[in-house]
Amino acid sequence: MLLAIDIGNTNVKVVVFRGESVRAFWRLATDPRRMADEYELALVDLLRLQGIAATDIDASALCSVVPSLTPLFTEVCQGLFGVQPVVIGAGVKTGIKIVYDDPRAVGGDRIADAAAAYHLYGGPVIVVDCGTATVFDGVTAQAEFIGGAIAPGLRSAADSLLAATSQLRGVELVAPSSAIGRNTIQAIQSGLVFSHVDMIEGMVRRFRREMGQETRVIGTGGFANLVAQETKVFDAVHADLTLLGLRLIHGMNNGRD
Repeated sequence: MLLAIDIGNTNVKVVVFRGESVRAFWRLATDPRRMADEYELALVDLLRLQGIAATDIDASALCSVVPSLTPLFTEVCQGLFGVQPVVIGAGVKTGIKIVYDDPRAVGGDRIADAAAAYHLYGGPVIVVDCGTATVFDGVTAQAEFIGGAIAPGLRSAADSLLAATSQLRGVELVAPSSAIGRNTIQAIQSGLVFSHVDMIEGMVRRFRREMGQETRVIGTGGFANLVAQETKVFDAVHADLTLLGLRLIHGMNNGRD
């Protein structure tokens, strides 16, 4: 079985693949203060609940946007499962050519997203990852990662608004019934959700002017489904595109795919 780990700013997503099928999936809170032993204990317990032994894991792949946690989870994979994970980065086969000023500066999650989107939908394709940040990436018909754009994510925008104001309070991140809020909660929800949707639509228009109007748009990340409820900008939503990309890239580097 393959253990795929996507280390994000908010959550660490962990999935166990048996072949192409998902055997188990979990989210852990991202916490750089935790030790490798703590994550090992958490993983052992989660695996046990799904009837999976540590010895069942014979391969691993990971990507990370939290540099301090990359060696920690590498240590977890080595110590708990006895495997050296494929870490997405320079020197790893991905099926995608990085056409970027500094290829090493592209996050592993963006590469995994690009590889999965191109595998599933071909190119040209735009990936919109709606997470802690909202990230737009373009991949050409020739499987070239040409770059993208990074904006504050919906949760980041909400947290920033709350931190910068004295009278506003946190709200549930859902779309209100109308753009004109009839109370403060609705007004905040409208401003956050609808403006974010409009930003995504506007950025996609700009990308398509540069990449071609036929370019497909794939939504992913924790807020992709919320955005998709308010716009038809996505041709498809694949919430865990990064994890699929990890499986595909692992296969490319180990002769399985």
